[in-house]
Amino acid sequence: MGIAVFFAPELVGDELTLDGAEGRHAAVVRRIGPGERIRLTDGRGSWAEGPVTAASKAGVTVAVQQRGHEPAASPRLVVVQALPKGERAELAVEMLTEVGVDVIVPWNAERSQFRNNPERSAKTYAKWQAWAFEASKQSRRSWFATVEPIASTPEVARLLSAAALPVVLHEEAKTPLASLELPTDGDIVIVIGPEGGIAPAELATFAAEPIRLGDTVLRTSTAGVAAAAALLSHSRWT
Repeated sequence: MGIAVFFAPELVGDELTLDGAEGRHAAVVRRIGPGERIRLTDGRGSWAEGPVTAASKAGVTVAVQQRGHEPAASPRLVVVQALPKGERAELAVEMLTEVGVDVIVPWNAERSQFRNNPERSAKTYAKWQAWAFEASKQSRRSWFATVEPIASTPEVARLLSAAALPVVLHEEAKTPLASLELPTDGDIVIVIGPEGGIAPAELATFAAEPIRLGDTVLRTSTAGVAAAAALLSHSRWT
């Protein structure tokens, strides 16, 4: 089993105390005890690692033996995910985070079947942030995936227009994803439509050439991770 990762906003000093919700989770839920080695990260690239020297219900103390900083990935991988229904939303966020997506943008598409009101939008945004946070730790990321507020179609169009590589997945497209030349910096923005597909008016608003992922049609909750993995296999994973 790999080393457990926990979030700590400050990593200054040779001895670090992990308290609060993260500390209680480490000591009580994960049952991390003295002698076990853990890693703390600020989620923005910096990390510190070492053995636990003390543990209680209030948290754990770590003697730092190693520390480092990982540079931010370039180009950034941004996935605009149309809001799925039910548990598929959590599945999508977890898999996108685990595969290495940098930014996740929930999109209230025309066919998303999402009742948009301030209270519901705030709860949905908070849930997506929590899912990405936990999945970032589980997948031992030093740079945590970030979740943006729920976007409208015009806001998604602006993201695409500013992207180094805009990718709008559509089952009827002719250009295959595998044929795209990847940029070395900037943002790769991938748009994943809802179960009912991207509406014609939305495609016109995006003003980007549609791209085909493959010969089969994936669910909205799995299309994003498949597309991200395909692109990462030709960039960061080489």
